[in-house]
Amino acid sequence: MKAEIIAVGTELLLGQVVNTNATFISEQLAGLGLDVYYQTVVGDNRARIEELLVLADTRSDLVVLCGGLGPTEDDLTKEVVAAHVGKPLVQDPQGYAVLLEFFKKSNRAMTENNLQQALTIEGSITLQNPNGLAVGSLYQGDKSTYLLLPGPPSELKPMFRQCAIPELAKVFPADEKLYSTVLRFYGIGESQLVTDLAELIETQTNPTIAPYAKENEVTLRITVKTADEAEAERLLKVTEEKIMARVGEFFYGYGDDNSLAAVVVDLLRQADQTVTAAESLTAGLFQSTLGGIPGVSEVFPGGMVTYSPQSKVAVLGVKEETIAKHGVVSEACAKEMAQAVLELEQTDFAVSFTGVAGPDALEGQAAGTVWIGLAKKDGTVEANCYQFNRNRAYVQKSAVMKGLDLIRRAILSEK
Repeated sequence: MKAEIIAVGTELLLGQVVNTNATFISEQLAGLGLDVYYQTVVGDNRARIEELLVLADTRSDLVVLCGGLGPTEDDLTKEVVAAHVGKPLVQDPQGYAVLLEFFKKSNRAMTENNLQQALTIEGSITLQNPNGLAVGSLYQGDKSTYLLLPGPPSELKPMFRQCAIPELAKVFPADEKLYSTVLRFYGIGESQLVTDLAELIETQTNPTIAPYAKENEVTLRITVKTADEAEAERLLKVTEEKIMARVGEFFYGYGDDNSLAAVVVDLLRQADQTVTAAESLTAGLFQSTLGGIPGVSEVFPGGMVTYSPQSKVAVLGVKEETIAKHGVVSEACAKEMAQAVLELEQTDFAVSFTGVAGPDALEGQAAGTVWIGLAKKDGTVEANCYQFNRNRAYVQKSAVMKGLDLIRRAILSEK
């Protein structure tokens, strides 16, 4: 079965928004046995959207359109597709109820144009939006099947996983399906990972192994094609074991949407342990990263941002003679910062960050020089120096990732 994706939005053409939806949708459709042959980006223009629909009807069984389901005048997707298949737009009762409830809770008046978010193509299957207001649609036409999804990834992904996949599986039943798992690694680069797994990658047939480099980490997607789910699980497990035998020390978790921060928070919660931080060059980025994880308050009472030498002395109690003798970019300063914040917050672990984010050098230390301290409740404290290259933002993010990994390893070492 052939599928194609049409991303709708002038902002995509202008480069104001990156089209990450196409990658996600392609991967998901592959798991359903649907191969994506074409991907197109089109602006908010009726004639050009219609032109693409006419073309898609000649070559694709499934046409996925993402974007253009909102309340503004340039949100044209539902209207153009409805006209293309000769069906009116009708109000979805559940979507309408969600709209009313949203504006009631927000204590705001609902404008007339918001109603179009609850419209769906007559005769279609309505896809509810777990994270937004615009409903989606799955319509089976005479020539093609059309899947309409919202543009924001935070809305598109849950709608696709929760609502679209079960319906697509009914419309396009497959003898064989793709099953996959994603392994996440930190502390090893893509080139080294591929080198260490060269034998497995070069001889792969089914399952296949695909590496993806991301900022500060690498992911591996293992994919198997089979009609039997139990066999798929067995093959995935066997391949994973072979991978772990080679690079398992760098593995930290599973899943597309997982993160090292989420893994650390989960490990702390399981161990009934807590963490705090004293940040200088990262300026609160570590604590902000933790704060993005739901339920983090169970394991993170708070921390300190002490950017200047004076703040380190006044707030944390770092000794003036330590800074005078060793400087703030030093092992001694990192250790005192970690130990001090551990005692202030009474946690099981404390991590500290001090260094040179750049672009200029500091205290004779090159940009990218970072000291990270780790203090534990048992009284032990250590600090190590790392060198992160590239720009200021990369140095700060890299430091945060290393700090998270140090905590992860410390928790696991105590089990």
